[in-house]
Amino acid sequence: MSEAVAQTFGLTRRFGDKLAVDGLDLAIPKGVVYGLLGPNGSGKTTAMRMLTGLLTPTSGHAEVLGARLPGDAEAVKRRIGYMTQGFTYYRDLTVLENLRFIAEIHDLPARRKRQRIAELMDTYTLHEQANVLAGALSGGQRQRLALAATVMHEPELLFLDEPTAAVDPESRRAFWEQLFDLVDAGTTMIVSTHLMDEAERCHRIAILDRGRKCADGTPRALMDRIAGRAVEVEAKDPRRIGRALSGKEGIVSVAQIGERLRVLVTEGTGDPEALVREALAGHPDAAVRAISPNLEDVFVLATHGRDQ
Repeated sequence: MSEAVAQTFGLTRRFGDKLAVDGLDLAIPKGVVYGLLGPNGSGKTTAMRMLTGLLTPTSGHAEVLGARLPGDAEAVKRRIGYMTQGFTYYRDLTVLENLRFIAEIHDLPARRKRQRIAELMDTYTLHEQANVLAGALSGGQRQRLALAATVMHEPELLFLDEPTAAVDPESRRAFWEQLFDLVDAGTTMIVSTHLMDEAERCHRIAILDRGRKCADGTPRALMDRIAGRAVEVEAKDPRRIGRALSGKEGIVSVAQIGERLRVLVTEGTGDPEALVREALAGHPDAAVRAISPNLEDVFVLATHGRDQ
């Protein structure tokens, strides 16, 4: 693994009796998109806020761009960018006015400010919306404005918290292409998401559940790690077959995908297909076959039993 731009060591945060982040250990390499994958309430945003210096951990610490957090947040402020979940820019200002305001905040010299705003308007195709109030923009346009504002000062490390939650699939695809352009230019990114297809776009991911890291690695390595544990069942009545499988020994989960069932089995099962066929004795119409696992399977297996 290449040089780490951010690391956490037992990072923990409590809010009263609630344990939001629990002993989190991460190592985020330089020049990658690193995903934090988990449902709402899994600690993704809290972890990000501690990594940006906006929130003080209850215990543990982080090292970001060589600075120790908590304690040295000012050293990293100008070197990072943080795009929050909600649109946080001025809705009663135009796109151009918002960008000028952000450039002033970052204290860009007048000439560089003009150059940088022109570059960003071009890169994120905002020229047609230059004089449109931010509050009148579509979801995709607001997203482009937010990203342009976030990278105004050319940060080395970019934090993106659920950045595509309110945009359509086409805008989401275009947004990810823009992120990879930034990575090609040398930016490292930490992206939180609950969407499996977005997590698959990341170079590396950490799966979080209830504040704890359940697994981490490249999406492909994580899927390879559970090879042989996914089985597909096709039958005329998948609901009935699903009920027959649920709760049987060796079956971790059963999920209906259209007219098929996706079945996950416990680790160490010698012959998953045989296990499922045996569980379906008396249902000769069911066709069973092994399939390749996907990232959703990884997530289910990584978090299985956490509620017990």
